[in-house]
Amino acid sequence: MVKRDHEELEDAGSNKRLRYTPRDRLSALSDELLLVLLSYLPVHDLTRCEQLSTRLRTLASDSQVWKAAYYDRFVRPRAARIPGIREGNALNNSFLYSSKLSKWLEDGPLVKRGGATNWKRQYRLRHNWSRGSCKRTETEIAQRPPIPPLLVRLHDGIIITADSTAGLRAWSTRSRGGDSRIASLALDMHSHSSSAPSSLAIDSSGTTTQDIRISVGFIDGSFGLYCLDRRKSSLKRRYLHAPSTNGSIRAIAFSFPYLLTMTEAQLLSLYRFPATDDEHSEHEDLDPPRLVSSLKSHTAWPPLSLAIKCSPTGVSTSIAYAMPTYTAGWSVGLQELRLSTEGMILESRLATPFSHGFKPLSASESRPGMSSPKRGSPSTDTASPRFTSRSAKPTSLSYTHPYLLAAYSDNTMTLYMVTSNARELVIGPGKPLCGHTSSVSGAHVGDRGKAVSISAGGNDLRVWELEAGLSSNASRRRAVWAETSVMIRPEIQTVDEQPESNPVRDCQHNITSNLAARAAQKDVMTSRGWLSFDEEQVVLLGETNQGAQALVVYNFA
Repeated sequence: MVKRDHEELEDAGSNKRLRYTPRDRLSALSDELLLVLLSYLPVHDLTRCEQLSTRLRTLASDSQVWKAAYYDRFVRPRAARIPGIREGNALNNSFLYSSKLSKWLEDGPLVKRGGATNWKRQYRLRHNWSRGSCKRTETEIAQRPPIPPLLVRLHDGIIITADSTAGLRAWSTRSRGGDSRIASLALDMHSHSSSAPSSLAIDSSGTTTQDIRISVGFIDGSFGLYCLDRRKSSLKRRYLHAPSTNGSIRAIAFSFPYLLTMTEAQLLSLYRFPATDDEHSEHEDLDPPRLVSSLKSHTAWPPLSLAIKCSPTGVSTSIAYAMPTYTAGWSVGLQELRLSTEGMILESRLATPFSHGFKPLSASESRPGMSSPKRGSPSTDTASPRFTSRSAKPTSLSYTHPYLLAAYSDNTMTLYMVTSNARELVIGPGKPLCGHTSSVSGAHVGDRGKAVSISAGGNDLRVWELEAGLSSNASRRRAVWAETSVMIRPEIQTVDEQPESNPVRDCQHNITSNLAARAAQKDVMTSRGWLSFDEEQVVLLGETNQGAQALVVYNFA
């Protein structure tokens, strides 16, 4: 073996010392420059940067970076569906990212909150909605179904239930373990009778107080007002109306100080309670209300959807209802009333999806307040295909302007676009929504053009993006309604856990998710098809095969 001399060894050692790791030029950049670079990364690369170093984790979690990502994915596409916005360069120039409230549409309140808004959390929440990924929990509330069925409403993370057995109860959807019930009150304490509740509503006036105002209608025609004190976790009755001979209250809407009821005899009544400005008086008994107006209908059949909107000059009410027709089965109708504070009817408008000249099955002579469709009010576009009536009666009806959604037992729903302005009230032709594999027992329309529907078996819960109905003509031709819905699956999938595409692993993941979803829902079916949702969760009323009823909460946060 040939030995290397001393000089060669020194040269070799010097060469080894010259080898060095390439310079980290990225760390030499300022935080401002790094934030600009991170803003151009896709979301899955942005979450990977959080794992590189402490500094990059802090910068990649910056609220302004996620605010821009939120705008590009969720706000800007919605702006593209606004009628009158042209596709192409006009859209790109008009809706570039900006902090101006006018460009954030209905997400403006998130911008107004400033630094209090966690934009990464908001992005994760909207991402989970788009994927149908959530966590599912159950809370048993009754061992057997009450008669009449239990009533449920959701408001700001609080679930209100009413039934003849357990009375009025309040539940928290944010409790971790243990009993989520926060308050209860027996409903048989009033002096009239032990009548069972038939309708339930929560005050929609948008009050900023910690109290939740609740209205309950009863089978004997009476109704009561209740208040939930969040700070004391207690329920208190504030008023109870006397029974009526017009039958049970089928539907009720509440926006203090106004209360709207629809009885079994199809009598629509609007009440006004004395306004209370003193915070201490919020827990005192209310004086009897004044009957502002009362109208008799001959065409409004359940299911019903009532709404109240108050203003300084008066009040506006809307009544969406099912309506029998001569030979075409069932359709829908919408009545809008505008009244002054003194109770004078300023305007009454009615619309149906039919062309003018249509008369319902029970139509008779025109009555005060219940007007016939105005000439030209319904859409007269005969060139477009119409979906105006169905042979079966709707199983559910929900109206949040401009969307009127009717669910049916033939696995489909029908979406009607409503135009309501100073000149006219129009219900456009219905568009069928397909995607369910069994009878649709309930549907609910919320804000931002989002709706949730549930099948009769309780194993098919879907989220719908209804804003496709507001698209331009070119986009509408490309839209397929079955592709606008996402099936909700009880699993946890966050933005931070987005693996690279792998066909084999994705297939295994989908199979596992489907089996987990079916296993979690095999013992639950819907009862009366009730469901509701807010920004973070969907709540439905479920019933097991053994007859026990439970509140099923799907949390997307």
